This record gives sequence, structure tokens and C-alpha cells, in this order.
Amino acid sequence: MSSKEWFAEWFDSSYYHLLYQHRDAHEAQCFIEKLMTYLQVPKGSRVLDLACGKGRHSLTLAQLGYEVVGADLAPSNIAAAQQEAQNLQAQFSPKFIVHDMRKPSDEGPFSAILNLFTSFGYFDSIVENQAVCDAIACQLAPKGLLVVDFLNAPKVLQNLVLSETILREKTTFYVKRWATDTHIFKKIEFTDQQGQDQQFTERVQALQLKDFESLLQDKFDIIDVFGNYQLEPYVGESSERLLLVARLK
Repeated sequence: MSSKEWFAEWFDSSYYHLLYQHRDAHEAQCFIEKLMTYLQVPKGSRVLDLACGKGRHSLTLAQLGYEVVGADLAPSNIAAAQQEAQNLQAQFSPKFIVHDMRKPSDEGPFSAILNLFTSFGYFDSIVENQAVCDAIACQLAPKGLLVVDFLNAPKVLQNLVLSETILREKTTFYVKRWATDTHIFKKIEFTDQQGQDQQFTERVQALQLKDFESLLQDKFDIIDVFGNYQLEPYVGESSERLLLVARLK
């Protein structure tokens, strides 16, 4: 049995990217453009894309004129991001590093740190959540900005699809979902190209606005809460996302 944490193993798998290949790159680009206009972070500032995946947000940030560092735990993600960045036309070439968000990197200070697309709450304990927030605070410049884009747990729980079958190219994924008082689970089963049965279970904490307020209160002031990528106000159970903007105290 692997000794890796579930997210380190699953996010580094080619089948993870196959399952989620439908993600909308254009939507991500439009969101980043709108977000950076709202934040008013000066061009040329250093920005950390924390848990950057294959770097789609990092590449847009670089094209907008920011000095970007993309950090992710999965080496395959970083390799893919570096490949994508090779032909990028930008004033600053983005830098990509393999990094665990629970620890500060040596790349700061940053004017802004972005943690996007539900890249938080994979851990079992609040202590680890706090370690992430503390590491972020250590890497920000004075009065630096933090953006956390998380699922809206109340809406997700209300609309949980308990099972579905998803075909991606020649691979069929069988997906089951359930929730406890603390976590939302997604079990993913499939047969790989070698004919071996595979199983992964995603697990994310069902964090709500009050949980983030508690996590951030010591070192951050929350200055805005949005409910979608159009930056419309957050409205409880009806919003698509929980998107917080906070400033380092």
C-alpha cells in the first residue's frame, strides 16, 4: 500500500487529469482577469499560485504582467506547467516548484497569494489547515492579499449526486459520493490501460464561511466574500462558490 497521502498520489496520476479534462480554460482566464482587476495588484508584483495544478491560472497571471511562482505537490503537474510555459510570451517567465502548502517556501515575499479551485481542506485536522494559513502569512508582504476559492459546502451537500458513470476517451470512471459531518467524499473506480482495477477516494473538508473566518482571524482581515467567478456577492446556500479575499494584518 502506498505511504503517500491520498491527494499526493491521486493528483499525480494521469487518470486524475483524464477524468477532469473538461475543465474550462477560458472560464479560468476570464476569472483571473476579473480578479486581478478587482484586487488592483500592480503589474510586475510577485504572485504565488498555491496548488497551481498544471498552471492554467499561473500562465494567465504571467500574461497579465505578474512575476508568478506556481507551487504544487504533484511533480507531474509541475512538469506539465513547465512544458506549457516554454512558449509563453510574457515579460516574466513563470517559475514552477514542487512544494507542500503546509510549509513556507523560500520564494516570497509575495504581494498576493491565490489558492484556487478548491485546493484547500484535503487534510484530516484543523491543525494542518492552520499550518497552511500560517505558511501563507509568512510568505506575504506587509498588507499582502490572500484569495481562497473553495466549494460552497452548503450547496454541494444539498445537491450531492450520489453516483454517476463518466466516460473519458476509453476509460470508464464509476463515481460515488457521500458526506459526513466533517468531510465530502468522492470514490472513483476504473480499470487502467494495463487491465488493473484502480480506486481513489477524494476527501475534502466541508468547510463553510465561519470555518474560514476562524482560521484566518489571527493574521488576516477578510475584506470581501464572493459567490462565483463573476465576483457577485456570496449568498449562503445558493452561491456556486465560496471565494474569500483577505489582507494580512
